[in-house]
Amino acid sequence: MARETDRAALAAEACAALKRCCPGSSAELSGSLASGAADAFSDIDISWVVPDARFPDCLARGVEALGEVQPVDSVRGDPDFHRSDRRRLLFVRFAGVPLFWRLDLDVRTASIADDPHYDAENPAARARDDEWSRPASALANAVGAVKAVARSRDGEACGLLDRGFARIGEDDRATGDWANDVTRLAHAAALRDSALTDLAAQVTGLAARHLGNGDARGG
Repeated sequence: MARETDRAALAAEACAALKRCCPGSSAELSGSLASGAADAFSDIDISWVVPDARFPDCLARGVEALGEVQPVDSVRGDPDFHRSDRRRLLFVRFAGVPLFWRLDLDVRTASIADDPHYDAENPAARARDDEWSRPASALANAVGAVKAVARSRDGEACGLLDRGFARIGEDDRATGDWANDVTRLAHAAALRDSALTDLAAQVTGLAARHLGNGDARGG
């Protein structure tokens, strides 16, 4: 795995790029990197607070700014905030860095900067079924399951896998044969969206490296 110092540098550069692209905004680390509790599997959490009037512009320009730090492979939005007028949660996957280092970017306007629960339970803020990718979300669960097993959190891994299978309508469940479980979920997600084939292969490779060989079908 790449060095944690590289992850810290990537996080710092991402914060700086976001602030540059929107003067008057603030971008700060949150989560385990901010608290000092990060381990080798921790992702990057950033809270980006932007002026209310600049919210749409920042959503449009923020990912472009991040791409100047490190090429961006994909961006996925949390469906819970897809239609929120003042908040988004974006999952940014960079090219050329470990899958564990996903950037979770919490974008909020200044007027709700101190309200981490804004729109969290608002049905009107949620995406319609055709506005988010269930297979992509299932693959994120597969990566999360690899992390959980590596951290000896088997119950958490089981829940992530079961929810991933259910999210794409797959009649399957975690068995505790973790590499095969992750591989089956990745394979099933790619079958439902061929655009995810390469990412599914990366997830299968991740499981093989950290959990064992798994089943070659997923690659």
